[in-house]
Amino acid sequence: MTDVAARNKRNRANGARWQSDLRNGLRGDGLDVERLVLTGKEDEGDHVIRDPWALTPPPKFVVIEAKAGVLHPAEFVRQAVLEAGHFAKHRGLDRSAVQGIAVVKRKGMNWRDAYVLTTLGEFLGLGRS
Repeated sequence: MTDVAARNKRNRANGARWQSDLRNGLRGDGLDVERLVLTGKEDEGDHVIRDPWALTPPPKFVVIEAKAGVLHPAEFVRQAVLEAGHFAKHRGLDRSAVQGIAVVKRKGMNWRDAYVLTTLGEFLGLGRS
C-alpha cells in the first residue's frame, strides 16, 4: 500500500469514528438522531435529528454533515445546505422544515466541543432571496 493510500485509509477510519462518536453522543443526550445512508449524487448528509424544539407540526429536521480534518468552512456549509435540500426533496418536505449544518470535529476535543457551521439564512430559516 502506498503512503497516500495508507493516509486515505486512516482518514476514512477517523471520519467514520467521528460520525459514530457524534451520533452516539447525541443519542446519549436523548436526541432522536439517525444515520443517513449515502444516496449517490444526491447525498442527504450523515445524520438527521428530529428537532426536539419544534412545538407544532410539521416536524422539523436538522441534517448534519459531519466533518473531521482540515477546516474548509465555505465548502462544508455549501455541502450541508445542499444535502438538507436533498433530504427535504426525497421526503416531499417543505425545505423550510429542514435545516442543514456542518458539524466539524475539533482536534483532541469531545464531540460537544465541535464547531457548528451554517449560514445566517439557514440558521434563522429565512430561505434565499
